[in-house]
Amino acid sequence: MIKRLGHIALTVEDMEQSLHFYCNILGFQKLFELQDKDDQPWIQYLKVCEGQFIELFYGGLNKVEPVQKPIGYNHLCLEVDDIHEIANHLKANGVTLDVEPKMGKDTNYQCWAKDPDGNRIEFMQLMPGAPQLSN
Repeated sequence: MIKRLGHIALTVEDMEQSLHFYCNILGFQKLFELQDKDDQPWIQYLKVCEGQFIELFYGGLNKVEPVQKPIGYNHLCLEVDDIHEIANHLKANGVTLDVEPKMGKDTNYQCWAKDPDGNRIEFMQLMPGAPQLSN
């Protein structure tokens, strides 16, 4: 059902500093960027190793209209084989989905829930041609 940890998402204060740290110092690869609904920079996707990633969300500087967001942990993503199977499993075990299965901006299927402490968890089914599968 759950294949592996897909990514961790962090909201960062200064994207350039964070990219320098994660890419230039730690050696992760900048893979792709997603834009928000207003076509503004939203997420930088970094490849840690095969099949594992870090998402960096813009949280302050380097955005056309800076919006103050909590800096730090944003969410955990678990990669799954079948988005509908995990959604049904969660609901059958009394977990309320915050977002029912749907296709995200990266063309993968996702649904969302929270752990008992309110931490956000994304469940993602990677689809053929997904940007995460490119080098």
